[in-house]
Amino acid sequence: MTLSLDDIRAAADRIRGHVERTPCRYSRTLSEITGAQVWVKFENLQFTAAYKERGALNKLSMLNAEERARGVIAASAGNHAQGLAYHGARLGIPVTIVMPRGTPFVKVQHTQAHGAEVIIFGDTYDEAAGHAQQLREERGLVFVHPFDDVDVMAGQGTIALEMLEDVPELEVLPVPIGGGGLISGVATAAKALKPDIHIIGVEPAMYPSFTGKMRGMNNQSGGQTIAEGIAVKTVGEKTYSICRPLIDDVLLIEESYFERGVSLYCNVEKTIAEGAGAASLAALLAYPERFRGKKCGLILTGGNIDSRLLASVLTRELVRAQRLVSLRIIGDDRPGLLATVSAVIGEGGANIIEVAHNRLALDVPAKGAEFDIMIETRDAQHTQEIMDALRERGYPPRAV
Repeated sequence: MTLSLDDIRAAADRIRGHVERTPCRYSRTLSEITGAQVWVKFENLQFTAAYKERGALNKLSMLNAEERARGVIAASAGNHAQGLAYHGARLGIPVTIVMPRGTPFVKVQHTQAHGAEVIIFGDTYDEAAGHAQQLREERGLVFVHPFDDVDVMAGQGTIALEMLEDVPELEVLPVPIGGGGLISGVATAAKALKPDIHIIGVEPAMYPSFTGKMRGMNNQSGGQTIAEGIAVKTVGEKTYSICRPLIDDVLLIEESYFERGVSLYCNVEKTIAEGAGAASLAALLAYPERFRGKKCGLILTGGNIDSRLLASVLTRELVRAQRLVSLRIIGDDRPGLLATVSAVIGEGGANIIEVAHNRLALDVPAKGAEFDIMIETRDAQHTQEIMDALRERGYPPRAV
């Protein structure tokens, strides 16, 4: 099974006018933060907020009349499901989706809203995929694999055609790897158009499926990652054979870098990225020396993140940056103590978010009191200034 530049160009013709031709823009601030020259391809601007529409639509467009009438089925953690459901409804093709438990509610809800039948089964993508294959046989449906399908890969590869048309000077493309569909299409197109371009795969450290196969190792995969869109235990056989010769390296990313990537897209680019959507930016943050000074094209692959999780990620980033700090202060239990401490914090320009007053802690004298005060500051230096001011007034704090 092979994939060619002609296949990808043909896919581009099929989907043209039915998916967004998303912008690829230079980011001055992300370039300053990472040390690379950064262009971002905003695939979160697709109607279903993810690039998966491309491959799904290309596959649906290639079905014959009898296959369209029978309908299709897929297993997906979300974005492939939404793309398939949306374009299936648009083309009049019935769609059934099997999703693993733990799929973000927003993705389940949006898939159902597009008219697809959603079945929740299994704890992982692989378990959901096994059930989908069983249903395919029982119901006589056409299985549309989210990544291990040449027609799907060809659709995803159209991203690279657009990126190199807009920014032909790009030198490096860090690309997320789950099952390998995106990187297979992107690497095939990019290397055909520009043989000296570097393709760097990006995987969650918890799910090193491609890395393990590449190194001939049985890496254990599992755990809760915010990059659930690329949390795949087994890379595709077709995708691996197609993209392995085209990939220059694969980098494993820890969770904190995915979180920081999501936060930076929100705070710097004023756009929403899900965990997997921020993977390429996470690679630049985790391995800055690998990309410093190079012209890098980042694919913001999707923006379907649960609002509660997004709020948590943004708050956790404030904690990491020491802009949100909980200080513990122990003092005499006398009237006015809290007012005095609050005045010191206010005079320093910090904001008090929350106060917990504990008189019963056994490590505090019976005539003493313990306060946990959460404050918001400008940055780590400002936090230190507040702590120094409290110490000078006789209320030495410690971060908790």
